Amino acid sequence: MASFPPVRSVERAIELLQCLNRQPISTLDLLHRQTGLPKPSLVRLLQTLVAKGLVNHAPQHGAYYLTSAVHTLSCGYHSEPRIIEAAAPVADAFTASFKWPVAVAVFDTDAVVVRYSTIAQSPLSLLHSTINMRLSLVSRALGRAYLAFCPPDEQEIILGLLAQSTDPEDEPAADLQKVMATLEEVRTRGYAVRNPAVRPVSNTLALPIFENGRVAASFGLTWFSSALSQEEAVSTLYPAMKEAADKISARLKALDGNSKQPAMKAARAPSRKKPATVKRAPRQAG
Repeated sequence: MASFPPVRSVERAIELLQCLNRQPISTLDLLHRQTGLPKPSLVRLLQTLVAKGLVNHAPQHGAYYLTSAVHTLSCGYHSEPRIIEAAAPVADAFTASFKWPVAVAVFDTDAVVVRYSTIAQSPLSLLHSTINMRLSLVSRALGRAYLAFCPPDEQEIILGLLAQSTDPEDEPAADLQKVMATLEEVRTRGYAVRNPAVRPVSNTLALPIFENGRVAASFGLTWFSSALSQEEAVSTLYPAMKEAADKISARLKALDGNSKQPAMKAARAPSRKKPATVKRAPRQAG
């Protein structure tokens, strides 16, 4: 619950922007009918938005319309924030039910990076946090679950990069035949597990998350090796993990559908855009 009541002027400004976003051009009368706000209040809000460069006024038509500057309100909302928005409620509910911590990881050049984790909500966590942890694509479950479901051309490029890596966990990429067999096994059974030699005290079960038929992220659960064998973890947790991963994929699709409504002005950024310069955190054990 919020500590303070909402700021009404901010609420009104957001409501007005949403209304302006529903049609290419809006008259004062139309905005009054859609928002229910008094016309003097609307005029003050519109003049403020004009001053900020977000709205233009066409006096000859007595109408208002959004400018391209409105894109600045959504330019930070791209692949990763959308995935987190879709995954967080599902991940939280999963840990609330099964207690084990789960994480969501996204691709980043030569690894996957954990962007959401329920470690803080789990009583069964080995680590304090895994946020921003970089994980190998060929040794870690979250990495394997992503790489195995990449299109073949992308997979080839990524494996070429990993073959040049000096990270010990990427060494399996040097044996292309062996790593391809591992990835084929992941695709066949629908999930990945971690290379047990990496961190024997625990293991991770991971599945892909899809968006529009393409792998967008991976979803993984980590458990104590002393509590469950791999076979026990798969038999008891995989069905619920699959349901959760499918639910995240469905939520991503719904968010994508919302972003493509005709009224929306800002185009969604490409879901797999790579930054020109990548600032990488060191890989950690996890």
